[in-house]
Amino acid sequence: MPAEAMKLIDDDRLFPANPVTRAIARRLYAEIRGLPLISPHGHTQAGWFARNEPFPDPAKLFVQPDHYIYRMLYSQGISLDDLEIGVDELKDPRRVWRIFAEHYYLFRGTPTRIWLDYAFHELFGLEERLSGATADLYFDVISERLRTPEFLPRALYERFRLEVLATTDSPLDSLADHQAIRQSDWKVRGAAPRILPTFRPDSVVDPDFAGFHENVAMLGQMTHENTSTWPDYLKALAVTRQRFKAQGCTATDHGHPTAHTAHLSADEAARLFEKIIAKRADAAQKELFRAQMLTEMARMSVEDGLVMQLHPGAFRNHNRQVYERYGRDVGADIPMATDYVRSLQPLLDLYGNEKNFTLILFTLDETTYSRELAPLAGHYPCLRLGPPWWFFDSPEGMLRFREQVTETAGFYNTVGFNDDTRAFLSIPARHDVARRMDCVWLARLVAEHRLDDDEAVEVARDLAYNLVKKAYRL
Repeated sequence: MPAEAMKLIDDDRLFPANPVTRAIARRLYAEIRGLPLISPHGHTQAGWFARNEPFPDPAKLFVQPDHYIYRMLYSQGISLDDLEIGVDELKDPRRVWRIFAEHYYLFRGTPTRIWLDYAFHELFGLEERLSGATADLYFDVISERLRTPEFLPRALYERFRLEVLATTDSPLDSLADHQAIRQSDWKVRGAAPRILPTFRPDSVVDPDFAGFHENVAMLGQMTHENTSTWPDYLKALAVTRQRFKAQGCTATDHGHPTAHTAHLSADEAARLFEKIIAKRADAAQKELFRAQMLTEMARMSVEDGLVMQLHPGAFRNHNRQVYERYGRDVGADIPMATDYVRSLQPLLDLYGNEKNFTLILFTLDETTYSRELAPLAGHYPCLRLGPPWWFFDSPEGMLRFREQVTETAGFYNTVGFNDDTRAFLSIPARHDVARRMDCVWLARLVAEHRLDDDEAVEVARDLAYNLVKKAYRL
């Protein structure tokens, strides 16, 4: 079939080749495709919606914020300087776009290709595949649309049927953009939009975080607490959590290297904190401090009701040269083996049976699904399993998750889907993939007479919408 006659995306994409299960998947998907989107964890910016200014150009919108894109390009020898990564204003966005388009073939078979084709077709009406030959066509069409009112951030929020969108924010963030949104006259279906902050304290609880000591001092200045002492340091964190809650925050997020937790006495924790603040701690003591801080964050969640998310298992900034040249979060993070059973026991001994506590566990180590995570979540009332994340946010990754987790944890110890994205226009595409793959899995259970049709419809709705609202207290 010639390229000009091909559809960029097919209505049956991702559905089974088997006609029986495909028909069931279609029926299930029809029941949920129009449900509102809830994005409880991601890295979009509240400032986009506070200012509601046009996105500047296609390269700034698609390429620059998306490490899925430029890590692939970098792996094929394309310079991050040529992609203008790490700069505030692109000097030549058309050139950056052409480089991306000329190498679009690299994304064949990847979820990134699925998300991008969805956005190109559904949002911009593009039918031809992106390539070097169509690069300028794409750039011009997208640029023209971005200058229209329909493509302003607030309009896209409404177009995507977003019901909740959570950002990820440092304790040192003033949350001024969130406040501006709340004070604006912007209404969505007659109500204020729900763009909520998420408390991400890594910068003030991880001694290996760049600028940690300066960050702790700034936390003290912002809260008027003496953060050089253990009790006041904890108080400063608790006060900041309350400030986040006042702006609608319902969850915390923790990106620790491991899932290690600890249960130190108050005196032991204070002595450890003194070493951390005095810069006299070794690597083992720093890890022990991170472990203790996860337990402290759990204690605070029991007290204030914020849902806790743990995203461990990434060796972050693995490429030292890239980190030193471009900074954090530039696609050089690598999954690691992660222990949960032993690591979480100190925390679970204290809070595992608390009814007012929810801890959502994510993993980059798929070998833990059936051996550790599903049995843990299948027992402890506080635990829920987050969806496949990051490297496994893919059709096959989603199916592997359902296959290995459902037997022990069922569906109702999971929390639906979250997109965890910096690329705003990928949100509907990612949710569409998740909904389709859940329907594929449910269709298989129906076809094998392991689930009735009405049950499958109910589960599909829960996975797409209800479970995430319940888990994140939305």
